[in-house]
Amino acid sequence: MKYAVVQSGNKQYKVSEGDTIAVEKLTDIKPNQAYFFPKVLLFVDEAQRKVGMPAVGDVEVAATVIGEVKGIKIRVAKFKAKSRYRRVRGFRAMQTQLKIEKITVKGKAKAEK
Repeated sequence: MKYAVVQSGNKQYKVSEGDTIAVEKLTDIKPNQAYFFPKVLLFVDEAQRKVGMPAVGDVEVAATVIGEVKGIKIRVAKFKAKSRYRRVRGFRAMQTQLKIEKITVKGKAKAEK
């Protein structure tokens, strides 16, 4: 099974080909547009494993933008003891949905000895 660990924003995601993930909102991106992750931290295939320090340079993860969705609701509560002060608000961050198309290894094939 081929998979990679990519970084988007300050979060890391384990992705395989065909997966759909929701990442923090990406600016200046439209639906059906191609997106390439700038940082690939780990690549695993049946035959090879590559660990980046901090990133793997010759692995490319390509994705297609599906659209924007709202994330899960976060409950924000304020409370002051003994003064009857309570406030509850909710917050839903915008996220970009991506479908992982391909994980490819760039570069030349090594000659066998």
